[in-house]
Amino acid sequence: MVVVILILGAFLAIFGGKVKMPVFKTNSAGELERVFIETGNGDREPAFEEKNKFLNAQSLTQLAKDTSFIAIMAVGATIVIISGGIDLSVGAIYALASVTAALFFHRYGPELVNGSSPWFVVPLGILICLGVGALGGLLNGGMIVALRVHPFIITLGTMAIYRGIAFVITNGQSVGSFPQEFRDLISFTVGRRLSIVPLLVMILATIIGSIFLSRMAAGRRVYAIGGNELASRYSGIRVERVKLGVFIISGLAAGIAALIALGYYGAASSADGTGYELSVIAAAVVGGASLTGGKGSALGALLGALIIQMISTGIVFVGIKQSYSQIIIGSVVILAVVLDQVNNWLARKRLATRAGL
Repeated sequence: MVVVILILGAFLAIFGGKVKMPVFKTNSAGELERVFIETGNGDREPAFEEKNKFLNAQSLTQLAKDTSFIAIMAVGATIVIISGGIDLSVGAIYALASVTAALFFHRYGPELVNGSSPWFVVPLGILICLGVGALGGLLNGGMIVALRVHPFIITLGTMAIYRGIAFVITNGQSVGSFPQEFRDLISFTVGRRLSIVPLLVMILATIIGSIFLSRMAAGRRVYAIGGNELASRYSGIRVERVKLGVFIISGLAAGIAALIALGYYGAASSADGTGYELSVIAAAVVGGASLTGGKGSALGALLGALIIQMISTGIVFVGIKQSYSQIIIGSVVILAVVLDQVNNWLARKRLATRAGL
């Protein structure tokens, strides 16, 4: 996957073209300001410099930010897929968590009316967003375990239910006007207005997901259930508890992504996250997660999300109509699944050959 990312990066750098960007400098007060040049007739006009459209700090930071929302959810979705499940409701949970927290923050507004302290409002709003995400995952897992229905059916239904609830509580309107302290926390920037919080959260989620899957007994049980659920039951693993846990993790990951997006964009609506199901599952599958279960990694989810986002970015950079993006991403998912099946077939063939020897 690293090789694929490097190839995509080289392709975008070569064929993406150039772009004129404004020139900034740091003034005596330590603030960034535009650079102006004098023309031949004595007028002043903004200075611009030509940069590679892809290989510049702003584009790469934007790529990291756009990737972060999908990557964070892809880590949670990968854990579900490893267990042998599927979660189609991540986009709807993302929307519901986002608008619920947005309604809470909107109540206080940018000036924290009613004399409320930001030390109370901001942490409580964060907990509401994360709590709604985890609750959505809990309900998914609870119904799957209690009703013994395939996750595809349950999450297909909750996808509509959660988004419908988000639409009802907002009347289909966008919700904004949040406390500035919350916006400043999420949209914290360094250097030339480079936002690093989404990138840091994405990396942290990947690290935690990797530790959970590779270093903890609970993570090994997830692999065991995805590999062979019946054998896991006979070995004493509480399969239902593990299934419940993985869907809670998936919902929590959607809540985290919603929180980052809420602070970054400063508004939320019931339409947020529409179509994220495809991108998240695509990132997990491209990252090496097998839809048959028992295979996948958090790092693979991150790299898969980066590949998907680079493809989406490349579509824009090379001038292809954006309407083709879903077609291309869907084709990538099918290709990844086919390659996974071929790889499994080759592995079984090698195993059979060795057994024959």
